Amino acid sequence: MRKPSSICVLVSGGLDSDVLLAETARNYRRVWPVYIRQGLAWEDTEIYWLKKYILRLTWPHPTFRRPLPRGEGWGEAKFKILQPLRILELPTADLYGAHWSTGQGRIPGARTPDQAVYLPGRNLVLSVKAAVFAAIKKIPVLALGSLDHNPFSDASPRFFKVWGKALGTGLGVRLKVMAPYRKFSKVDVIRRGKHLPLDLSFSCIAPKGRFHCGRCNKCAERRHAFREARVKDKTRYAKN
Repeated sequence: MRKPSSICVLVSGGLDSDVLLAETARNYRRVWPVYIRQGLAWEDTEIYWLKKYILRLTWPHPTFRRPLPRGEGWGEAKFKILQPLRILELPTADLYGAHWSTGQGRIPGARTPDQAVYLPGRNLVLSVKAAVFAAIKKIPVLALGSLDHNPFSDASPRFFKVWGKALGTGLGVRLKVMAPYRKFSKVDVIRRGKHLPLDLSFSCIAPKGRFHCGRCNKCAERRHAFREARVKDKTRYAKN
């Protein structure tokens, strides 16, 4: 079956969505990265690194620059697969209140379970605005980087199947919501993306300046995954 010409990728700047963004750029003619700000404590740092990562992919890396057919953006944009990063706003800090995610509370540490970093309905909320963007741009596919170990209900295969139909119905378009890494672990993703500048991805929920804190739940998960994947971790962690 012929692949759609364009895809919208919901990006966070983390390992999973960064690798997904690069891989979709090999399979689609146009890739639209969308980041949605929610008013969370780590977003400014996340965006800082995401922009650096996208810049590294688009120049001078030849994998992500190839000619498009004549008549379709031929001219200055003829090599452009990755479209400009779109940063949208959807504040949810008013919902979470005085919470670690908004910088008001104890940060889940290295030994806390996955449930400790749960933000209720996050995929649900983010995918709504991303889907509206996709509908406006006539993009038929929305991709998220959810992994196999994600235990939350808004990251299940059933959710993505049902949710895509619901969003398409509500927007009056045909829209597929997919999570192609749903059968992969973070170790798998790192191995898939080991040729990419993974040190420019960002996974921390308590950044120290521009860098990973090295102590939180997400930093611990990141370090462990690199060790398991046997891929050198070039991440810069803050000195504790």
